[in-house]
Amino acid sequence: MTWKETCAMDEKMKLISDYLSGEYTITELSEIYNLSRKTVYKWTDRYERQGPAGLLNLAKAPFTHPNATPPEMINYLVALKSRHIYWGPRKLVAWLEDKYPDKRWPAISTAQEILRREGWIKSRHKRHHTPPYSEPFLGSKQANQVWCADFKGQFRLGEGKLCYPFTLTDSYSRYLITCRGLYRPTYLETKSQLEKAFCNYGLPEAIRTDNGTPFASVALGGLSSLAVWLIKLGIRPERIEQGRPEQNGRHERFHRTLKEAAISPPRDTLAQQQRAFDRFRTEYNTERPHEALGQKTPASVYHPSLRSYPIKIAPIEYGADRLVRQVHNQGCIKWKGRYLFVSEALIGEPVGLKPIDNHLWEVYFSFKPLGILDETTGRIIAL
Repeated sequence: MTWKETCAMDEKMKLISDYLSGEYTITELSEIYNLSRKTVYKWTDRYERQGPAGLLNLAKAPFTHPNATPPEMINYLVALKSRHIYWGPRKLVAWLEDKYPDKRWPAISTAQEILRREGWIKSRHKRHHTPPYSEPFLGSKQANQVWCADFKGQFRLGEGKLCYPFTLTDSYSRYLITCRGLYRPTYLETKSQLEKAFCNYGLPEAIRTDNGTPFASVALGGLSSLAVWLIKLGIRPERIEQGRPEQNGRHERFHRTLKEAAISPPRDTLAQQQRAFDRFRTEYNTERPHEALGQKTPASVYHPSLRSYPIKIAPIEYGADRLVRQVHNQGCIKWKGRYLFVSEALIGEPVGLKPIDNHLWEVYFSFKPLGILDETTGRIIAL
């Protein structure tokens, strides 16, 4: 049935008015209102039996559901849930089946839907996880091969504000390069601290972090704006596995020492806390013997990197074996007449594509592999 783009009830009333006038046949009414004869008969019959109320649209759901869960079972389920609010559908159904084996209780999926409909279960937002790091870690056989960066767990200062200690160490020598208390663990604050470290100590080959912001993101390759900047400097952004802090164990162990020596108890202001960090850094690097270093101090083992921080970052270049595409606004590249999403972190940057076979291409950002472009699906698949 089709009605004109006006109120459907108004159109129905006009139909009934023309029908009651006796000037039109059913066939003429069907042509005027562009309806089938069956539909005209339906609405005129409803009007004659029920009046204007018969012109309202009726619910299409069946009056009875043979497989519906009986109301008393729903009441049992809801009452049990109200007494055990932390029990899930599986436990609730198992308990009811044990206590009342003579009854046929609903399936777990049905019980879950009943509890959701009754307001006992709220839908959760889907959590997007950072894609796993798929490359082997660099070894720490000499200074400046691997630096470790992290934010020591935040704590509240005496003035009530949160302090986020940003720490940066050389994995080989354990040298504490940076220990700076920040109010917020943002990209700009972190980049600023890394720039100071690069200016004073040069560039490492890799920086190992966890998967939190601002070090990583849920984008292709786990790239964040900070990771893109590091790659442009020729630094590998390494990431430990989710829930595997032992992969950055030296840095985690250092954090325990930092907490005992400079955070317990917290100072009143950020300036006072920073003075405590500075005193600790001096002692840790120059006075405190380290067992893993043969009781030497980190300062006696560490030396700055020979790779200096560049005044201007060189543009990324690719070999002749790769096609180059620029990442445009919205994080997309144009590929054979279509726009394919790569990453918003790479807007304005070039990516390289290396052929694998007739329809598969490896996608790179500088030396960092990002995924596989499949021409048949028009998607870039994460590694």
